[in-house]
Amino acid sequence: MTVSFGLNFSAGVFFAPVTDDYGIGAGTLAAAAALSTAVTGLAQPLVGSLLDRVGAKRVIVAALALLSASYLVLGAARGAGQFVAAYVVLGGLGFAGSSTLAVSTLITRSEGDRAGPALARAAIGINLGQLVVPWAAAALFVPLGTRGTYAAIGLLGAASTVLLAAVLPADRPPVPRSGAAPSQPARQSLRGRGRILAAFGLHAATLYAMVLLLPKHAVELGWGHGAAGSLVAIAAASAAVSSALNARLLNHTAPERLLPVLHVARAVSLVLAAAAPDARLLVVAAVVFGAASFPVIPLTMAVVTRGLDPARLGRTLAPAWVLHQGSAGAGLALAALGHALTGNYRTYFAFGIGLSLLAAVLTATVKKAAAASTPSVAVAANPLPAPAAEANVRTAVRAPAS
Repeated sequence: MTVSFGLNFSAGVFFAPVTDDYGIGAGTLAAAAALSTAVTGLAQPLVGSLLDRVGAKRVIVAALALLSASYLVLGAARGAGQFVAAYVVLGGLGFAGSSTLAVSTLITRSEGDRAGPALARAAIGINLGQLVVPWAAAALFVPLGTRGTYAAIGLLGAASTVLLAAVLPADRPPVPRSGAAPSQPARQSLRGRGRILAAFGLHAATLYAMVLLLPKHAVELGWGHGAAGSLVAIAAASAAVSSALNARLLNHTAPERLLPVLHVARAVSLVLAAAAPDARLLVVAAVVFGAASFPVIPLTMAVVTRGLDPARLGRTLAPAWVLHQGSAGAGLALAALGHALTGNYRTYFAFGIGLSLLAAVLTATVKKAAAASTPSVAVAANPLPAPAAEANVRTAVRAPAS
């Protein structure tokens, strides 16, 4: 998660210097980001199928190799066409196979319906990536230039991928066992989860726009490239603290109760971004945005994955990520259009306030009945002795539907 999200979300730090050094306009860059996000979304069904067939480790390693290669190619790109092709194809496909779908599949297969806290802890990797890579890039711009920084970050990603290939545990999809019958049939679709998925899409429409475009917005308000790039790292540090806190809260609180609060807080961050008279207020916006945005991903996955068939988890979750990435791409496209018409991103940030509040309403109306299947309640309600009850839970979590 650290390598994948660090490379993907650091792209926004490069946007302002790329405009100067490559001669590529802000509209082209935002459009490239939208296309890359769309490619990531469209690739999710293929990624989900591969996760169920060959396992998460192989998919993650291959995807990280593509993502690292995208940075190396971006450093050598000549002209807008080569730049956009590398960013969209290599970057989009690389992120598709190395991000949350693969990690959620891996963790949920291991933890079953207890996956919420583990997903929240793993999400800290997202924030570490955003914390380390943007600051590293901002520090390298002066000594290495934009192209040299692309190459250095790409080499760092490639070296990390080699290390991960050696140390990641092998992951093999569950194999159906004859005679194993779960206490409740495992689901093989996302039916009945429309509200939480709709809120997930609305979240994506503002998430990528803020991460990728907030540094450019700060530059337009008068900050230098290095200072503007640090906003991504500030948001990441805030998100890491928030993710750790949410991991603890999930031990005794249903994720459905936390999601509306986070969506409202994200709306506040967008108010600050849209109304900021200068870049200093964007620091506060970045802190609130980070704390309220990235934890939404593991909390949503904790709700959506509850009760799913682990043997088909990749394919079942793929539509959720098609929706997420498609919404993110649409959001970036609208932000690019708004910038072309107004010369700034304030209009889209203001539009995002409404999207975030709608997401809060949708998640607030999600029925809490599903939360009754949390481990403590399920085991307490089981009349079997403790060892037998634990075995029953493991069987219910791991055995695929017949």
